[in-house]
Amino acid sequence: MSNLHYANEVAFQNFKQLEVKVVPEQKAVWLYCNSQPQPCYTLTLLQELDEFQSILKQRDGKLPHEGKLVDIEYSVGTSRHSVFSFGGDLEHFIKCIESRDCEGLRAYARASINAVYFNNIGREVNLTTISLVHGNALGGGFEAVLSGNVIIAERQAELGFPEVLFNLFPGMGAYNLLAQRVNLSMVEKIMLSGRLYSAEELHDIGIIDVLVEEGEGEAAVGSYIRSNRNRKNSLSAIRKIRDCVNPLNYQQLIDIGDIWVETAMNLSEREIRVMSRLVNSQKKFSNHNSNVIASHAVSY
Repeated sequence: MSNLHYANEVAFQNFKQLEVKVVPEQKAVWLYCNSQPQPCYTLTLLQELDEFQSILKQRDGKLPHEGKLVDIEYSVGTSRHSVFSFGGDLEHFIKCIESRDCEGLRAYARASINAVYFNNIGREVNLTTISLVHGNALGGGFEAVLSGNVIIAERQAELGFPEVLFNLFPGMGAYNLLAQRVNLSMVEKIMLSGRLYSAEELHDIGIIDVLVEEGEGEAAVGSYIRSNRNRKNSLSAIRKIRDCVNPLNYQQLIDIGDIWVETAMNLSEREIRVMSRLVNSQKKFSNHNSNVIASHAVSY
């Protein structure tokens, strides 16, 4: 193993909030988000995702594993928590808004946009990315799910954008990513409703690709990889065609992120209090059932 390979593998092991697991027989890497103390997209987690993406690109789609380089064709994004993710780091947002730190908020938005953009385009190494949802995904968590080329969800999961409840909107790719899967009328309905949608509902309208029973998500990922092993060229071609017809435009995402920052900075004290109550709810129930947390999240 070269020093560089060793350094890359050690870097993965030293991540604090992102667990990287290479599975050679699947030609896959599994990414388990494990942010603390709440399951949300902290700056630490976003930075580690960015570092991982850089290593994968530098190695031209290969990753070190037990002294050897492994060809990676699939990247599976999931979570170690009972929920997939509460989304953005609301506590960080509140601090930036109250201190009038526009640049801090903008830096967070760009880090989030980079994560969803590079996941959606396969990190520029012809990778198929899979989102595996076994628990609720709110706000930025739903955006992260949508950034996968393939979405596999367990039936008990619920997904939605509660941002409208405190007069904000999901600004790190939600509109663009949903528009790749449903019409614009449905995009805006989902974003403005503030409600949670069941995995079954989202499967019925074409947002979720594969719906499985509780506890069957990881097996479903393995089955998907095996069943498509001999169709790699055609699947890759279809994805390229889709990207030609409905591309994800990076500059558009940045422009929308700037609108999100401007909107966030104009929130009222009352709306910031709603965000604070939601943060407290997440902390209080972070070790409880995800459905309990979600019900509190949409009650404001």
